[in-house]
Amino acid sequence: MSTVPTETPTTRALGAGAALLAQTVGVVSLLNGLLLVAVNATGTLFGAWHSPEPLGQAMVGAAMLGTTPGLFALARCHRWEEARTMMWPTVVALTGLSAVTFLNRDALVMVRGGGIVSFLYSPGWVAVVTALALWALAAALPHPRRPRTLPDGARLPLPAWSKPALAVLGSSWFGIGTGLLFLPGYWGGFVPWQVNRADAQALGVWALALGVGVLGTLAEDDLRRSRAAILSVPGVALVAAVVLAVRADAVRWSSGPALALVAMLLGLLVAGVSGLWLTRDRRPAPVLG
Repeated sequence: MSTVPTETPTTRALGAGAALLAQTVGVVSLLNGLLLVAVNATGTLFGAWHSPEPLGQAMVGAAMLGTTPGLFALARCHRWEEARTMMWPTVVALTGLSAVTFLNRDALVMVRGGGIVSFLYSPGWVAVVTALALWALAAALPHPRRPRTLPDGARLPLPAWSKPALAVLGSSWFGIGTGLLFLPGYWGGFVPWQVNRADAQALGVWALALGVGVLGTLAEDDLRRSRAAILSVPGVALVAAVVLAVRADAVRWSSGPALALVAMLLGLLVAGVSGLWLTRDRRPAPVLG
């Protein structure tokens, strides 16, 4: 009786440029996020563009700071398949912030004037974000066409009970991010604090990136491959919660959007913590050839 040979599943190698990009973006996000959160949370407006309320800039910093663990985990990946659930949101965030900065160039401090520190920070933001966006596109786009050369490991499928919740969570962030990015005048009115066009679109970029990451994890259906993305979401929820608590007087807490934001941040925290717990306690399922 003859047996049919089975093929070992293979994956694509992650390019050195992508790993170096993740390390660089991680350092930039850590330092820049800390700066934006620390200054704006005290009520002092600081950022690349003018804002009506420091909370908007602080929340942008919270997103940058919160995703830092995922970026450093991305830098340690060796396979494209275990990096892409974090890599694509990184591309969305960097290219989106670069585009938003260009579209709102009239609001930049270096154009309109302002404090000397923000005036010097503004061109640096433009240069760094633009350079990182181009680097991210160059690093990510060739990977799907690369040949599969590395043996794949065992899978850790998502539990069935988590998939509907992840679909709702990811769609919520994706939908709100799309609205804020493309219709900031309308959707900006639903943000529970005062924002202008630049604030609304920058927050929309980060919401869209979070949605891409959550939905990408759902599509990947592999906790092992999605670990970098899973590491990034609880940090965003925790830092954002601290910022909202410090600037609580600027938030319209009685509004529906404020309650929705709290629920969505709690969803990120639960999704991240449960994903890390499942990754630690579940045994990999064998990959069948």
